[in-house]
Amino acid sequence: MLSYLVRRLLQIVPTVFFISVVVYALLALKPGDPIDELRLGNPGLTSEDIQRLVKFYGLDQPWYTRYWVWLSRAVQGDFGPSRRFGMPAAEYVFRYRLPNTLLLSVTALFIALLVAIPTGIISALRQHTPLDYTVTFFNFIGVSIPIFWLGLILIYVFAVHFRQLLPAGGLSTPGISAPDWAAITAQTSNFFEAISLYISQLGPFITDRARHLILPVAALSSIQMASWTRFMRSSMLEVIHLDYVRTARAKGLQERVVIFRHALRNAIAPIITLIALSIPAAMSGAVLTETVFNWPGMGRAIFESILSNDYNVAMVSLMFISLLIVIFNLLADIAYALVDPRIRYE
Repeated sequence: MLSYLVRRLLQIVPTVFFISVVVYALLALKPGDPIDELRLGNPGLTSEDIQRLVKFYGLDQPWYTRYWVWLSRAVQGDFGPSRRFGMPAAEYVFRYRLPNTLLLSVTALFIALLVAIPTGIISALRQHTPLDYTVTFFNFIGVSIPIFWLGLILIYVFAVHFRQLLPAGGLSTPGISAPDWAAITAQTSNFFEAISLYISQLGPFITDRARHLILPVAALSSIQMASWTRFMRSSMLEVIHLDYVRTARAKGLQERVVIFRHALRNAIAPIITLIALSIPAAMSGAVLTETVFNWPGMGRAIFESILSNDYNVAMVSLMFISLLIVIFNLLADIAYALVDPRIRYE
């Protein structure tokens, strides 16, 4: 196992390097450049100004020359500035966008797993019953509905039809923000009074953030839930009819022990890869979900940076997601060996 892990870890470097070349080339070959938006937004720019900007951004060089300059700085932790926001691209992505994506994605993944795994197991154990048909029906609906359409329907129903029962989008209500401990301690020197003020301000903030989370989490988790339930049901159906499960029942073991100790351990192995690869996809912020609900996460940052030719933000975001995919592929292989003792990596 150790030699296998070493080989896989060494493979990450050339894999990520190849991905970076392809991503940078595609962004560089995209029509337009970072100067276009400046030119359109400031008609007073002279040709001399444009030439200076072209030279500053290195746009007078071929894309592969610019890539090597970017790579030499990136390996030192400098991913360049964000032209739109006037700060380092890495700081913008990891400080202002990634935490919001983590909040949305982790919540959606947790709810999807909490519902999909037991629902798939129960549906398989109750095959050809009304419950099984109902679950299958909703699964097909879930995997068939485009997520942007589902998001718009949720907004119409809960934010328009029911007169803003839930917020239509955004991260929080204007005027409601996280309590500032420094500001609170500046108001009072009494520690217990400061704690009381902090808690009193924290409650409305958490409630408001939870209300804004409901619709995007519902849209994002429903697609994952439907897919994972189908795979869990199919895998469980395949396992419960195998000889070793029938033998376990014949030995007089309780049905709960047969299902959870013998069948489930092997049935869950095939969907480990599906779940592992869904995590980086969710970490990308589910571009459509974040765009529909105006959620300021990493997915929306990728979309906006590509449209505005803010290449450094796009590169940081896309490379981070690529690295996550490579790492979670490795973790999925390790999880296989942990779940199924028959699997050995040499």
